[in-house]
Amino acid sequence: MRIKKGDTVFVRKGQYKGKTGRVLHVDVKKSVLLVEGINMKKKHQRPSQKNPKGGVITMENPIHISNVALYNSSLSAPTKFSSREIDEGGKKRKIRICLKTGEEI
Repeated sequence: MRIKKGDTVFVRKGQYKGKTGRVLHVDVKKSVLLVEGINMKKKHQRPSQKNPKGGVITMENPIHISNVALYNSSLSAPTKFSSREIDEGGKKRKIRICLKTGEEI
């Protein structure tokens, strides 16, 4: 998966089109991710020991990875990127590079 937890993404399709948010969780098997403040849903919860009052809670719903793009804050726009391997002290490390600016993401 090319988008990781902690990245800032731009929503390209759906109800939240045009908004940006930080990735909270990535599910590789289902190809979905949770984005902070995007695709919110309400859930009715019964009273429990953790939440003695119960009530309605608002939470993020997963969004498919094809509907988002990585957001480059220096360009203030979504961007395409490629990955390369670099050598650091005998160890290979994969980095992501913005195709427009050539800088590391």
